[in-house]
Amino acid sequence: MKPLVLAAHGLVLHFHCPVDAPVTFTVDPAGTPAIKAKDAPKWLKSARLVELQATGFNLADHHGNKYTATSPADLLRHVSHRKTKGPDGGVRFEVVQAGGGLRVVSYFQFVPGQPAFRTWADITNAGDESLLLEYVGSLAITGLSREGPGRWIDKMRVHLPDNDWCAECQWRSGRPGDFGLHQFYAAGHPGHGVSRIAVSNQGTWSTAGALPLGVIENTESDHAHFWQIEHNGSWHWEISDIDGELYLRASGPTWRESLWSKRLAPGGRFTSVPVVYGIVDGGLEQALRALTGVRRAGRRRHADTEKLPVIFNDYMNCLNADPSEEKLLPLIAKAAEAGCEYFVIDAGWYAEAGRSWWDTVGEWQPVISRFPRGLGAVIDEIRARGMVPGLWLEIEVMGIHCSLAKALPDDWFFQRDGKRVIDHGRYQLDFRNPAVRTHADSVIDRLVADFRIGYLKMDYNINAGPGTDRAADSPGDGLLGHNRAYLAWVGDVFDRHPDLVIENCGSGGLRMDYAMLRVHPLQSVSDQSDYRLNALIAASAASAVAPEQAAIWSYPKPDGDEEETIFNLVNVLLLRVHQSGCILDLSARRFARVQEGLACYKRIRRHLRTGLPFWPLGLPRMGDGWIAFGLDCGPRSYLAVWRLDGSAKTCTIPLPAWKVKAADVACIYPEGKPVDFRWERRRGQLTLTLSRRFTARLFEFSVH
Repeated sequence: MKPLVLAAHGLVLHFHCPVDAPVTFTVDPAGTPAIKAKDAPKWLKSARLVELQATGFNLADHHGNKYTATSPADLLRHVSHRKTKGPDGGVRFEVVQAGGGLRVVSYFQFVPGQPAFRTWADITNAGDESLLLEYVGSLAITGLSREGPGRWIDKMRVHLPDNDWCAECQWRSGRPGDFGLHQFYAAGHPGHGVSRIAVSNQGTWSTAGALPLGVIENTESDHAHFWQIEHNGSWHWEISDIDGELYLRASGPTWRESLWSKRLAPGGRFTSVPVVYGIVDGGLEQALRALTGVRRAGRRRHADTEKLPVIFNDYMNCLNADPSEEKLLPLIAKAAEAGCEYFVIDAGWYAEAGRSWWDTVGEWQPVISRFPRGLGAVIDEIRARGMVPGLWLEIEVMGIHCSLAKALPDDWFFQRDGKRVIDHGRYQLDFRNPAVRTHADSVIDRLVADFRIGYLKMDYNINAGPGTDRAADSPGDGLLGHNRAYLAWVGDVFDRHPDLVIENCGSGGLRMDYAMLRVHPLQSVSDQSDYRLNALIAASAASAVAPEQAAIWSYPKPDGDEEETIFNLVNVLLLRVHQSGCILDLSARRFARVQEGLACYKRIRRHLRTGLPFWPLGLPRMGDGWIAFGLDCGPRSYLAVWRLDGSAKTCTIPLPAWKVKAADVACIYPEGKPVDFRWERRRGQLTLTLSRRFTARLFEFSVH
């Protein structure tokens, strides 16, 4: 049977629809020779469009923990297909299969302007008996190398982003064997192993350990495959081999990895989490640039990502969750003098002075012991200084010592085995419960009405584990329902308060996913409190988040010097500014550098919101002597360069894209402080000397 072919956005999708087997599926860049039926490789029969497993069905190959030969996916047969337009007007393709009592619709929604599509599946129980789903793949791609058996061992490169607390967005790269995926081929028998490169997340922190994305690069064909799972809870992806070829599987929660199962009664329906997949010419950097475009195209529109206001937050290396009117009033005045446009009062504003702010959260009422004239007096001072006021919230939790939590029924909270889940002194609210959403609405609406709040830092500092088994088929099922209910609730808040800015924060970047960031306009990237280590995170943040959504701390130290202040500002000037630190204690010279840096940001920020990231020295790694991160903004580019510890004083930075341009190069921050650099346009390289460790500069490249 001749395959169905869909060509769009530089990609070609082939759907092979035999009458006696499931639909198989391959994706290639435009121009790749099609697989001919007479030359079809053995692995094509294993390249199934859908992988899903239900309890009681046979897993029919030598798979280990891999998601291959799942069932009843093996019973599906092609029913129909159609090409339509999605909600954004872009190309959408739908493939319907049925079998084993199921009806499965696979969706492919192409992303405007990008060589990528967003894919998910709807599963309906069309039979007479209930089914317990254990795995539903959102993406199944086979044929990543498209060569003979075993050739992927040397030519493929895998790029994975680790994401730890205070060590976010740190990438590793290597051959498949470097990650434990080996293959020993017997003559005439390509076979496959049971090992896999597998990355999973379990729990309510969606990015605690790894970001839900990756890149695999073919160094011979110069193509890179990239993917991004868009989910705010548990997820899983794996790369392994089948019949001599590499495959990728990506999904939301699973039974093996995250205690998820879902019972479908006759007529019941389940929708998998969305996954973005694409192919670009080039390698890791080109893939991350394409992902930046995907992220911009998919998110909710908000004025914040257009204006990029400068935000002061009183927490980091400043008030540290101990605010009061006495402490805040001079800080507000100084933040306004520095040039900040928003002022956010962070954690502790609701806790009695001298008591824990951690395990008493939940009522969200200001206290007289901190604000003798009322919180409103401080809010009025913020507005009088020309800034928009903001508050810290952690709306999804209640502390175990919160009096309200003690009075509420148990069905407001995550439970397992009939008992409330407790993590780090907090209970987890269950947003599937309408009463919980009503309570959360009342908190937001009250703060907006009473204090005219324009900004909420929505933090989240616990991991409630695999989920809740109350009113759920499994803990993972309860968690997935909560995840989706929470996203819908946030969308409703924005519908009521469209000008409100809500920052997504999860102890920094531990919930830095594009389910949350399709709704929230900005993300707190890290809690890292050392400005020198913060540079490694700032320079790689755009690999995880669109630059105009990636908020990074700048926090000059009271005992620092001018270069330390400059370094702090360079950390933030190509991203989003979260100014903090002991600005009241800075010398006049150092404070002037803060003012200068924020003024520089305001001059260039209109360009940053469309800039595409590049890393001329590669993505940063711990131990690097020099790091560099830039944004290509069309007729101009900006490049931040840091000299770190134990490195040579001079660094040559390759910038081949600017070879063909007649470029003016200037150090735009700091100004009036000579720096030794040389731009060689014919060679396309910038040579820079910084005589001190832990110093940094920001450059602008512009067309004559």
